[in-house]
Amino acid sequence: MLLDTASLYFRAFYGVPDTVRAGDGTPVNAARGLLDMIAKLVTAYEPTHVIACWDDDWRPQWRVDLIPSYKAHRVVEVVETGADVEEIPDPLEAQVPIIREELAALGIPIVGAAEHEADDVIGSLAAQAQMPVDIVTGDRDLFQLVDDARDVRVISTVKGMSNLEVMTEDVILERYGIRAAQYADFATLRGDASDGLPGVAGVGEKTAATLLTAHGDLDAIRAAAESGTGMTKSQATKVLAAADYLDVAPRVVAVVKDLDLGDVAVPVRALDDAQRAAAVALAERWNLGTSMARAIAALDR
Repeated sequence: MLLDTASLYFRAFYGVPDTVRAGDGTPVNAARGLLDMIAKLVTAYEPTHVIACWDDDWRPQWRVDLIPSYKAHRVVEVVETGADVEEIPDPLEAQVPIIREELAALGIPIVGAAEHEADDVIGSLAAQAQMPVDIVTGDRDLFQLVDDARDVRVISTVKGMSNLEVMTEDVILERYGIRAAQYADFATLRGDASDGLPGVAGVGEKTAATLLTAHGDLDAIRAAAESGTGMTKSQATKVLAAADYLDVAPRVVAVVKDLDLGDVAVPVRALDDAQRAAAVALAERWNLGTSMARAIAALDR
């Protein structure tokens, strides 16, 4: 089970009241909410391994070099010699160190990669895995990794933790009219305002799906537009007008699958006495209470 950690703790932050605080007044709503999520996920899906995938660089420069608008609206400070600073509510930013502590206390490895996002860590671990993989995320872009033949699924939190959706190839086909392997091209055509990706002007989900169904992939769509066959004149005009964007966008949208992350998978196991005592002490320090207890119990199998 690969956790898109930031996606989950952002959801926890906005889903749990910020009146939940530690004794010193530090908000712990995201930290507690993430523990409850882990407890629910481990109990429901019984993974043999759990990895917390991390954004070591939430906006890699190589993606920005290709599309300068990529996540630009989320930048609060440009850092010339490192990763730009993302807009994160102060009460959430204060909890990130606590979140890392609680994951370590539970024996869940945190895995990131320099100059890459958590999506790339997830993509590489999923592509290289020798076992079934469940990816837990609220990011639709990771639907591109769904692969029934390799038993790679996405457990989508888009509709909330009480309405988790298991995304398989059949579900993606039914919902979007495309195959999972076409999802990256679909996302490229459609664009995504939340990531600063403009897409092809005038091409929404329906048109993108129609073009992919007819032609198979983005390269074939562009070739058809150039030859003026297999699509309307209006569609061809739109695709041709977006040539500069389409030259670079596929590299930005596609998750990296070949990172060398080593052997990072740690089997889920019950905490020993010393680990349990440390986790309980951490819970007492930060008022994680029953949330930590539920997470420990879920792992105790």
